[in-house]
Amino acid sequence: MPEAGAPLPEFGAAWLEQLRVTRRLAPRTLALYTGALERLAAQAARDGADLFKLGSHHPRRWVARLHAEADLSPRSIALLLSAWRGFYRWLGREGRVVSNPFDGLRGPKPAKPLPKALSVDDAVQLASYSVEGADVRSERLAHALVELLYGGGLRVSELTGLDVQASREALGWIDLDAAEAHVLGKGNKRRSVPLGGPAIAALKAWLAVREARPEEAALFTGARGGRLGAPQVRKLLKQRAIAAGLPTHVHPHMLRHSFASHVLQSSGDLRAVQELLGHAHITTTQVYTSLDYQHLSKVYDAAHPRARKK
Repeated sequence: MPEAGAPLPEFGAAWLEQLRVTRRLAPRTLALYTGALERLAAQAARDGADLFKLGSHHPRRWVARLHAEADLSPRSIALLLSAWRGFYRWLGREGRVVSNPFDGLRGPKPAKPLPKALSVDDAVQLASYSVEGADVRSERLAHALVELLYGGGLRVSELTGLDVQASREALGWIDLDAAEAHVLGKGNKRRSVPLGGPAIAALKAWLAVREARPEEAALFTGARGGRLGAPQVRKLLKQRAIAAGLPTHVHPHMLRHSFASHVLQSSGDLRAVQELLGHAHITTTQVYTSLDYQHLSKVYDAAHPRARKK
């Protein structure tokens, strides 16, 4: 929202008209540009600054002020900066300014969204749920997929790349005797992931009904006997989550996030989680410490007598 009563800066109306005619902007977009110019005029008036003779300190101060006082989001500030930069670019073409004070200026970085993870109860429900009316093959396939994605923290590409047996050509394979999955991750980095009893049991149940073309080595195969692809995995997982009544859209990477978050909650060993996920750098794994803190906050709010104000 623009500051109340802030007049358009000189030449502002001409710039807006030029945008309307040459770029055929929608009325709502023009209204956003108008609001941006009104904010610009208000900031200049507050500091007694001449809009045609701005110093480099003015834009930086205004961005910091809008972020702190107006509580604008990083995205909103980025939109303002884009409009202001475009206005001064036009003023430069009109010969009104010699340089653009907003060139190279960036707004505050938006917060990186935390990866979404299921609760432990929801993850267990998804893994143990049995879809009524499903044929045996489809049910066992979906169950095995969930157990490997959640039980091993695999990427969907690592999952679909698994073969039944190890070979020179295999991207990955399952060793049932050792209870391990050997996968090829990002950067052609191989790693071994331990698998729990439920995952091994689900895999054995799947292998008992697995059907494949004679030459197909893939562990997970589709209805026609070829290697299962990532879109098919997403579809099966979505169908299972809906049938299980989970309150959110579940996708393969969410199960990987859930695996990492739940292991970290239980162990507190960030370095071990890094190795299990196959992250090259510990900074990539550190995002899960935020998820762990969210879990601790919920426990505190629910359990501590002084956590909530009466």
